[in-house]
Amino acid sequence: MKVNGKITARKLIPSIEQFLELTSKKIISLEENWDHAKGTPVFTIKGQYSTRGWTEWTQGFQYGCAILQYDMTRERKFLDIGRKKTIKHMAPHVSHIGVHDHGFNNLSTYGNLRRLMLENALPYDKNELHFYELAIKLSGAIQAARWTNTSHGHGFIHSFNGPHSLFSDTMRSLRILGLAHELGHVLMGEGDRKISLLERLLEHAQTNAQFNVYYGEGRDQYDVNGRVVHESIFNTKDGQYRCPSTQQGYSPFSTWTRGLAWVLLGYAEQLEYLTTIPTKKLTRYGGKKALTKMMERAALATAEFYIENSFADGVSFWDTGAPGVANFGQIKNEASDPYNDIEPLDSSAAAICGQGYLRLGNYFDRLGDTKKAKRYRSAAFTITETLLSEPYIANKPHHQGITLHAIYHRPNGWDYTPPKRKIPCGESAMWGDYHTMELVHLVYREAKSLPYTLFFQ
Repeated sequence: MKVNGKITARKLIPSIEQFLELTSKKIISLEENWDHAKGTPVFTIKGQYSTRGWTEWTQGFQYGCAILQYDMTRERKFLDIGRKKTIKHMAPHVSHIGVHDHGFNNLSTYGNLRRLMLENALPYDKNELHFYELAIKLSGAIQAARWTNTSHGHGFIHSFNGPHSLFSDTMRSLRILGLAHELGHVLMGEGDRKISLLERLLEHAQTNAQFNVYYGEGRDQYDVNGRVVHESIFNTKDGQYRCPSTQQGYSPFSTWTRGLAWVLLGYAEQLEYLTTIPTKKLTRYGGKKALTKMMERAALATAEFYIENSFADGVSFWDTGAPGVANFGQIKNEASDPYNDIEPLDSSAAAICGQGYLRLGNYFDRLGDTKKAKRYRSAAFTITETLLSEPYIANKPHHQGITLHAIYHRPNGWDYTPPKRKIPCGESAMWGDYHTMELVHLVYREAKSLPYTLFFQ
């Protein structure tokens, strides 16, 4: 990436205003035309949202987009969509025992609605607030119950693949445990044992940093500082680590960039959270200094890896080791071309990284590290400017997506390839749209001098 230090939040306001005019129509189009009998919208085919029955992890993003649209525009119809559809459709996601996606679905909906009420952006109603908070508490506990112990000192929240599987994705979903803990909740185990949600959050973060993030220490022949593996496999009989793996990346020895994005944003958010926790409270978990060092190391490694392995405008390939990537040579000073015929790019990874960079930059700004703050905040604004511009913004009115050129599952061939093209391009994904909305929301709030959003407040 060629980090542009001249872009500021205020300079992006005209583009954001145009973006909000566009997203207004997109959100309404999807709301009016989606058939809920089909399941959850996942990604577009020929510009129209379709579904893919793997897990129902994207429904919260659909209603979350409407809630964020209301937050930025105060158009009541979007709040009505977000509130009514959360009540009508999201309850099964709160009690879903089969996925690692609770922080995605339920903080995008219940979490955002709770925040808006606390900010007086919707009428205060004690019972409604308790409803949102109960959903968050239960969701956090159920997420924490997906637990695998290891022989390496820390356990992890396992993915939907089973108790052997540690996914990088869960670093971003982990925040549901933090907010549930802040609301005073615990997971109750056998014999009425109280299990700390904070403890499980911190253990998972440590296990993920140890096994899913690489630091150039020779763990294998492909150990490059900042490389991220999508999945780590453990022997559930004895808790031993066995090998790297992947579900959506090219190989266990390359970096699926959306997995890296989840890690970067996840650690950036948890670093913000860690600063607010009293030092004494963290002593039993290894100490605040050690936990901070672990999270900073993972966040910085992935942040620098992405900068080195993305195009000048901040968009990356779907996987840094995919077969055609080598044909492009050094890319960080070149403009991205999502219409190339060799390897797909993934704008959704860029959107997630954009927020990760902004939060990481703000974290270092509060620490007084102006150099890191400037670098990562500028990286965030570079990505934001890109996603608000062509060819990444979905300007065509018939297209239901918001951010173009997202990739879902390249190995399985689930992404749509247009006629006369050799690779998928030109389509959107619900998580990409939502995380673009979240990134724009953060930038908009800064530009308008509005309160900074934190998941744990």
